[in-house]
Amino acid sequence: MSTDNWKLIETRSKAALPEAIVEYIAQCRGDEHSESYLISILHKVQNHFGYLGAEQMDAVAQLLQVPAAKVSGVATFYHFFRLKPRGQFMISVCLGTACYVKGAQGVLERVKEELGVDVGETTKDGIFTLQASRCLGTCGLAPVVMIDDEVHGKVRPDHIPVLLQKYREKARGEGK
Repeated sequence: MSTDNWKLIETRSKAALPEAIVEYIAQCRGDEHSESYLISILHKVQNHFGYLGAEQMDAVAQLLQVPAAKVSGVATFYHFFRLKPRGQFMISVCLGTACYVKGAQGVLERVKEELGVDVGETTKDGIFTLQASRCLGTCGLAPVVMIDDEVHGKVRPDHIPVLLQKYREKARGEGK
């Protein structure tokens, strides 16, 4: 596909992505079914930036020569792609059956209240992103909150302020 302003679009698209990803897309375009590499390309972009921004998704669409709607559709369909920057720490509150029965909803509400965010949002200071999980596989410790890879079991709503403070201190380099 060629347009009158292709060189400008190509230059802008290449500037929006790291050189290694631009080269990878060029390699993929050499394949007969280059669009089949879209998920792989999006993973590389997310690994580099931490999320898939609109500018980067448009650059992928332009350089791979696939419709922007296809890139957006893939990015929004698969749960492992993030369209917004995530916080330094990812908080997952388990809402599986065991956790729910033992009070996970109250824990989640307290986390939301303390952080001033809803599920799927990141705090304004960029420290925390909150998500709800179906099951974290630690039912014997219910209710469970996982912050990054660290599991906190038998959590009660009144534990949340102290737990969050620990991670705020880590973020400031005080909790090493």
